[in-house]
Amino acid sequence: MEIVKWILVVIYFLVALALIILTLIQTKEDAGLSATITGSSTNNFYEKNKSRTKEGKQKKWTVILAIVFAILTIALGIVYMA
Repeated sequence: MEIVKWILVVIYFLVALALIILTLIQTKEDAGLSATITGSSTNNFYEKNKSRTKEGKQKKWTVILAIVFAILTIALGIVYMA
């Protein structure tokens, strides 16, 4: 059981490090008040294909790693309680 703990801790550390790096390299997404005033349209080609861009892929991987991080947190809590 001790080996499982160490494997989970190492994976947890790597996921946490990757999550920190991904969140730091992402660009700010919202346009703020200026988009409201100018009435920017969200029905254009870029908005429809946003998930295929580099930023879209980074956002997708950030969400995936955040979910894995949460699952590993629960798993580590269960393993360390046993």
